[in-house]
Order: sequence, then structure tokens, then C-alpha cells
Amino acid sequence: MKVSQITVFLENKKGRLAEVTEALASRGVNIRAASIADTIDYGLLRLIVSDPVQARQALAEAGFSASETEVLAVEVEDRPGGLASIIRCLADAGINIEYLYAFVGKSGEKAIVVLRSEDTERAREVLQKNNVTLLTGEQVHRL
Repeated sequence: MKVSQITVFLENKKGRLAEVTEALASRGVNIRAASIADTIDYGLLRLIVSDPVQARQALAEAGFSASETEVLAVEVEDRPGGLASIIRCLADAGINIEYLYAFVGKSGEKAIVVLRSEDTERAREVLQKNNVTLLTGEQVHRL
């Protein structure tokens, strides 16, 4: 159930995000989900892509510093409270969520939440115990 996330360290300068997306496009890598957290000097671009290996190679060749991290991807009912029930399972188990981001294909269907916790394996076990559907990397990367 490993899902690979690519994190790109970006200088907070005009055009850097364009350069990242162009580098990925040039290698045929499709972005499935993205999140940016920024500070005054730099940003962290977190990506779920169609091909993490090609993405890392393309980014390295373009001069970007990128790393690969294991995250969890879970299906969430696309309704009020859908996310709350999953977050509550983790909170009740004492698991801290470092960050998350979500996307949905069509309203009314399942949303996908990508999350990173301080203890990925324990979070996975708690979610499975609570009948939360975890997606595999293959499922997420080919969306």
C-alpha cells in the first residue's frame, strides 16, 4: 500500500513552478495531485504523479532538489463528515497527522485524501482496523 509522493524544494521565485511542470511534462509525467506550502524564501511542492521514477529523473536533470516519501492514500466518502470520521480514528489512536491534501474526481463519488503521519505503519494499521479503504501506489499513480 505504498504511495510515493515527490517533494520538490523550490526557491520562492517567479517561474519556478512553471519550470517544474514543464520538466515533468517533457518526460510524459502526469500530475495527479499537488500541494504547495511556502515560506518567504522557499516552497515545498508535494506531488502525486503517474510515474515517480520518471518524475525524479526529470526534476534532477532540470536541477531541482526532490525527494520521495511514502504517504497513505485513503478513500473518503464525498459528504459532510467523511473526512472527520477518518481523522477521528487516527486522533483516537494518538496518531498525529503532519499534513494532508485531497482531491475528488466527480462530486458525490469518493474523494482521495493523501496524508503523512509521524508513524505511517501504525496509521495504516489503525485505518485498516477501522475499515478505511487504503489505495495502493499503483491505483493512485494511474488515476
